[in-house]
Amino acid sequence: MYATDVKSEYLDQLRERLARERIAGVHLILGLPRDPRLPTDSVDVAVLSHMYHEIENPYEFLYRLQSSLTPGARVGIIDMDRPTQSHGTPPALLRCELAAVGYRPLDFVLLNPADGYLAIFARPANLPPATAIKPCRQ
Repeated sequence: MYATDVKSEYLDQLRERLARERIAGVHLILGLPRDPRLPTDSVDVAVLSHMYHEIENPYEFLYRLQSSLTPGARVGIIDMDRPTQSHGTPPALLRCELAAVGYRPLDFVLLNPADGYLAIFARPANLPPATAIKPCRQ
């Protein structure tokens, strides 16, 4: 199991919590704003919880994430239905950005009574050429 973040202090906090709760087998990786830096073909399920709206360049991030996903892998994104500047991602924008990189939508669930949603996508079978990716309107 892997946990990745772009902030070393968050990984330090997680490392402390894993030790405190005696949880083993989690490999911590300091990622980059545009690259999670996960090993190739190593992830069956990726969960991006309340952080998608923080990604500097979602197209590049998703493009680089694809190589770490195993065939049949799923990507779950938990976020709020808010504008990105309000720490959320409108579902239509999320679907558009993932589709631009070849991810296919599988399910969408509102998280009631909690705020937000869970959107599940399938790994792209083939990545489009980077020059073919068109930004979505916000």
